[in-house]
Amino acid sequence: MSDDRDLVSKDTKTIQQELTSSMNPPTWKWFLLVGFLGLIVIWGGIAWGYQIKVGMGAAGINLPVMWGFYIVSFVFWVGLSHSGTMVSAILRLAKANWRRPILRGAEALTVFTILVAGTFPMIHLGRPWKLLYFLPIPNQRGLWPNFRSPLLWDIIAITTYIIGSSLFLYLGMLPDLAIVRDRSSGWRKQLYSVLAMGWRGSAHEWRVFAKASTLMAVLIIPVAVSVHSIVSWDFAMTLVPGWHSTIFAPYFVIGAIFSGVAAVITVMVVIRKAFHLEAYLRPIHFDNMGKILLVVSLLWTYFYFSEVLTTWYGHKPIEWEVFTFIAERYWYLLGLMVLGNSCITIPALCFKKVRRSIPAILIISLFVNVGMFIERFLIVVPTLSHRNVPFIWGVYHPTWVEISIMAAAFAGFALLYTLFSKFFPIVSINDVMEGEILRSKTQLGRTTLNTHITEEQQDGNPGTF
Repeated sequence: MSDDRDLVSKDTKTIQQELTSSMNPPTWKWFLLVGFLGLIVIWGGIAWGYQIKVGMGAAGINLPVMWGFYIVSFVFWVGLSHSGTMVSAILRLAKANWRRPILRGAEALTVFTILVAGTFPMIHLGRPWKLLYFLPIPNQRGLWPNFRSPLLWDIIAITTYIIGSSLFLYLGMLPDLAIVRDRSSGWRKQLYSVLAMGWRGSAHEWRVFAKASTLMAVLIIPVAVSVHSIVSWDFAMTLVPGWHSTIFAPYFVIGAIFSGVAAVITVMVVIRKAFHLEAYLRPIHFDNMGKILLVVSLLWTYFYFSEVLTTWYGHKPIEWEVFTFIAERYWYLLGLMVLGNSCITIPALCFKKVRRSIPAILIISLFVNVGMFIERFLIVVPTLSHRNVPFIWGVYHPTWVEISIMAAAFAGFALLYTLFSKFFPIVSINDVMEGEILRSKTQLGRTTLNTHITEEQQDGNPGTF
């Protein structure tokens, strides 16, 4: 394990070679992994086709539980997508120098998770070709979308988020695309030449790039916040007990950042091990991400128990019945959620040794995302299955179709990430090299300190390298 004091301190050629190692010709292990993930995705597609053929009865949803694992997965994956935008954009604006090896992986995570999330409303629709009627396009039936419907808000928000996140990822990749263009040959060189858009690294290009990166970071944050706020309004705009709450928008946003940060940590551990990036993803990066996870865990705990406390104190029979039902029927899931999101995470992350331990912080990040998936499930299913009128109570059991499609979603995300890392640098070469240029050493008495030159504007122009 690399120590934080061991600076990368390598020449440009070595850095480029190490950070493009994931793009080396694939081995049989890579093909085996891609084939395995592809088979799971194909099986999920078969299950979806079966559902389209026989109808929504193939899924476990029923009256009154019309929202099941599909909507739970949709909310969960949208939450994971907040990783790249919030973490990357905020760290860019804060000019945190340790951010550099994390940005590309987090931004790619956002794009792929939001693509996976966008498939679940189509699957839940039953007949995905009917999705066209949600768009304001004239058709032979004279149908026009209801702009007051939260479903239409979801489509607009997710489409905007996909476009914005993809642009944010692509913009940050421009210098790296030029680097791999100059190092490649054959069809790869042609591909990267088109994608690099003639980047040459002139002073003017770097100035425009710095301004555009800052502008995109500023714009993408409100987009990310609005997306999960709109998702929360799918619930809060109804009169269903347990959902009709003004706290849902900030509560969902905090939960999304919580699961997103945990997902970034998980991905960091995987790519660090898979591509031998120990010299770049060092313990200090996991330490700082652990601090962010600790803060967000405290915020999530505050919002969750604020909702429970106000419901308990108000003691409205209809709303209190929902919480009582969850605590009695799903006590094991409720306990696992609280343990994973609060009782284990908060005390553990208070210790520096835990935050810097790769296995420990990996386990904590997995606990968090398991807890967040359970939290989404407890919001959706128990509330619908136990309404205020006893004769419409129901029971929800997921079928093999839903489980297969959920497994295909995870496999599809892993497949997209695996393919991306094979064709593009998974760690930003440009950012790492810039960090090396801005890094220096200062002698203070007998101690040598690692310092960083602040990125400041000089003569009205942003600093470039």
